[in-house]
Amino acid sequence: MEHTIQMGDDYVIAKFEPARETFNRIAAEGFRSVVSVQTEHEEQKLRIEDERRAAEAVGLAFYHQPVSGDALDDEVVDRFREAIGRLPRPILLHCASGKRSGAMTMMHVASEQGMTGDEAIAKAESMGFECDTPELETFVKDYIDRHRQA
Repeated sequence: MEHTIQMGDDYVIAKFEPARETFNRIAAEGFRSVVSVQTEHEEQKLRIEDERRAAEAVGLAFYHQPVSGDALDDEVVDRFREAIGRLPRPILLHCASGKRSGAMTMMHVASEQGMTGDEAIAKAESMGFECDTPELETFVKDYIDRHRQA
């Protein structure tokens, strides 16, 4: 699928918000779940409940956890990690541009793989992700360093 970034075997970050007609293709490409981290206050192609219905209509599991860059904390990331750990894989994750969904997924993958925060940021940058603010980069690094499995 174009405009996506593969993150490990199980996670693909979409750098776009799927439209209703995209869900058939997502399922046909072998994905088993879709995760949206968009907030209900941002402009969306599909309302969250419409996206859930479109995903479920083609046999995909759907999970929504709104993530706002200015309200990111450990509890939000922990809840996200717990939820995606229970979903059938592979998983397509999205927000509007892939930045928030990429950061959330990177925190999960890097913590699971025992990376340091600095290693995770370097890996993310090599994959085409960038933290738009120093605050987000600091949060991502600190979260990973506190939660990584040695």
